[in-house]
Amino acid sequence: MNNSSVIPKWYKIIAIIAVIWNILGLLAFVGHIMMTPDMLATLPLAEQELYKNMPLWATLAFATAVLTGLLGSIGLLLKKAFCLPLLITSLIAVIIQDIHSFLVIDTISVYGAQAIIMPIFVIIIAIFLIFLAKKAKNNHWFE
Repeated sequence: MNNSSVIPKWYKIIAIIAVIWNILGLLAFVGHIMMTPDMLATLPLAEQELYKNMPLWATLAFATAVLTGLLGSIGLLLKKAFCLPLLITSLIAVIIQDIHSFLVIDTISVYGAQAIIMPIFVIIIAIFLIFLAKKAKNNHWFE
């Protein structure tokens, strides 16, 4: 075993944090799809319109992003090479979802400029997890 195949202690900590992060994303998705008409009615009219007009492809992108992100993060934690294509798929789905939020509809006009902070953070984390998976693969940390 060469030095590059010794897995650093920080790897497992980051993988656990990635799993927790993606569980939170999954919970956000579940909250989104479980929105009842009564819950929707409590939102401001502009937010109601965002929910009512969300096309199926944007919802599927959201679902794909969180599911592949969670499975990819579990793969990181289990040190499995299958995590890399899942994490790449998650990033692509996040970008598709963001295209809907910022180019197809004008989320910023409803939520303000701060609406861009979380999507940027999500993209940065998704890219970081891909780089981590590539590093793990190149260093032979996967089983």
